[in-house]
Amino acid sequence: MTDKRPNLSSKHIYISFLSVNVTLSALFLPSISYASPQISGGVWFNYNQNLTKGAKNPNNGNFGDEALILYADDKAKPGKGNWSYSMEWRMGPGSFTDPKHNSTGSEMTMHKAWLGFDLTKNSILRIGKSQVPFGWKTYNFWPGDMLLGAYGDQMDVGLKLSGQQSKWHYDLAYFHQDDWGTTSSDTTDDNNHWGSRSGGASQYRKVQTFVGNAGYEFLPGQTLGVSLQSGKLQDLTVTQKPLSGDHYAGVIYYKGKFDNTFFNAQILDTHRNLPKSFAATNSLTRKTATNRYALELGQSHNQWTYYIDASWANSKTSGHNHDMVSAYAPGIKYKYGPGWIYAEYLTQSGDIDMNGDVTKGDFSAIYLTLDYYF
Repeated sequence: MTDKRPNLSSKHIYISFLSVNVTLSALFLPSISYASPQISGGVWFNYNQNLTKGAKNPNNGNFGDEALILYADDKAKPGKGNWSYSMEWRMGPGSFTDPKHNSTGSEMTMHKAWLGFDLTKNSILRIGKSQVPFGWKTYNFWPGDMLLGAYGDQMDVGLKLSGQQSKWHYDLAYFHQDDWGTTSSDTTDDNNHWGSRSGGASQYRKVQTFVGNAGYEFLPGQTLGVSLQSGKLQDLTVTQKPLSGDHYAGVIYYKGKFDNTFFNAQILDTHRNLPKSFAATNSLTRKTATNRYALELGQSHNQWTYYIDASWANSKTSGHNHDMVSAYAPGIKYKYGPGWIYAEYLTQSGDIDMNGDVTKGDFSAIYLTLDYYF
């Protein structure tokens, strides 16, 4: 679904409800998998209210962003085959996809779909659309990646090898494109950070991207890691659709867990050389670059978890001289039995645009989310 988070100039309250997670014990499936499959589903919708001063909101907000979500998962089991798979299909206005930028041309999308094969006891090869192994994501996806935009919740199509050796965890991946189809630039949940303009046609997309990730657990529960990615940008504004741009980024990250407390930190360096025709037509500087920083701190106590995500971004693009922007999202999560309740606040003094650069602008929102599973 199109990410319905408001523009930075507006303020909203959201209430989300996620329900219907039904597990079926019997289903006809391909013979390549021998483990018991799990089929489940979900429904969510939101209440949103614009709190911008002077905004016309006679109904004091509206319900919307409804979506039906279907899941299928199967894990390999020793002695019963090496195959596994995972799928997530979304339908409806609340699917976090954009019909103008996705492969279906509708409010439906395959958010995730991969087939995996266990090469060894501690390694798996996945083919399909899966999570890009790059640093870490924010605690809860609903407020968004904040200033990690384009490098937080990435779901791309390709091959990924993941494994573990002693205290090391590693990923090696090649993602041929960022979504299904020949022109899609919608990776779902990315909020138009890769050549997608809200309400307009796709400008370019991420293709032929190589990713490497390695993390070392130097103490129990504490990991220090580094991720790198580099690839091409395909121009969608001209008939030939040339690979006339490129991108590369790196992140150094730390993840720590101390009993009921967790603390994560990372530093990102991002670069893009925008496609030639696209940049020339729009009178843009081809080279964009940013430095970004993120911290996450939280603690769990019985059914409660308290946390805060914070991020900062500074443009290194020639001609951009504005100050560093920031984003903060404190929240509370409560496990009430069959699901979770979230209460979160998000405030930002800037954002990340579709070309991976920093923009200024104020934004504040309160999020109330209810998840329910059965």
